[in-house]
Amino acid sequence: MGMSKYVVADLRRVVEELWPAHTAESWDRVGLVTGNDERPLRSVVLAVDAVRSTVNEALELGADALFTHHPLLLRGVHTIAEDTSKGAVLADLIRGDCALLSAHTNADQPEHGVSDVIARSLGLLDAQPIVVAEGPSEVFGLGRVGMLPAAISLREFAERVAAILPQTVTGVRVAGDAERTVRRIALLGGAGDSLLDHPLVRGADVYVTSDLRHHPAQESLELSAAAGGPALVDVSHWAAESLWLEGAAEMFASRLDGVQFHVSSLRTDPWDFAVGAER
Repeated sequence: MGMSKYVVADLRRVVEELWPAHTAESWDRVGLVTGNDERPLRSVVLAVDAVRSTVNEALELGADALFTHHPLLLRGVHTIAEDTSKGAVLADLIRGDCALLSAHTNADQPEHGVSDVIARSLGLLDAQPIVVAEGPSEVFGLGRVGMLPAAISLREFAERVAAILPQTVTGVRVAGDAERTVRRIALLGGAGDSLLDHPLVRGADVYVTSDLRHHPAQESLELSAAAGGPALVDVSHWAAESLWLEGAAEMFASRLDGVQFHVSSLRTDPWDFAVGAER
């Protein structure tokens, strides 16, 4: 690869312009994890997760940085020994002189952020945040709620969701009457059972999210049976958030001309196969 007029510090600058760190949730850990600001920046790999497979891909491609949605060091870490998963990842990145940066909840909330991209992919009209927050744009906050152009059955909607997502072992799981008519859609990219009781979610026909746990999902459905509420659509966390990467790469490329941006096609959804599913 030839010389570059940019360095890692320029990538950090653009990340901060697009997804300011101060807009991340207080518990989040975003930004630069490892890397040298002065390293020339010629190539960047984008992925949802910083795991051995995506790190190996970045190193094999000779990338100068790996940009991920999920932070590597989100929860308390007391050792980065190489016999730990995170330590092994960091050691490989450092040896390969490859920086690691992330934008997480600061990229979930804005226009063209994770949930916004899912809403656009589903064709929702007038999508607005479920939880409005202060930010750099008028449309800023967690999740989205909007309308389909026309009412369709829950089964048709689930098929539409499946069509926009990369395939995974678990596919699209649905709780609700398949023939129910739906139009108002609430969604949250990532783990979303914390919003099951939100009035805008309760008032939707469907709530699309990931990582729904047994008891919160069951309680939501019981409440819906008694007082009305949304059907539930549970999708792969990785699959839903992966939709955002292409747009992020385009935004980077428009600001860092000449730098190559490669969106990883590796599936980092944790599940490899399923047996015994009801058909």
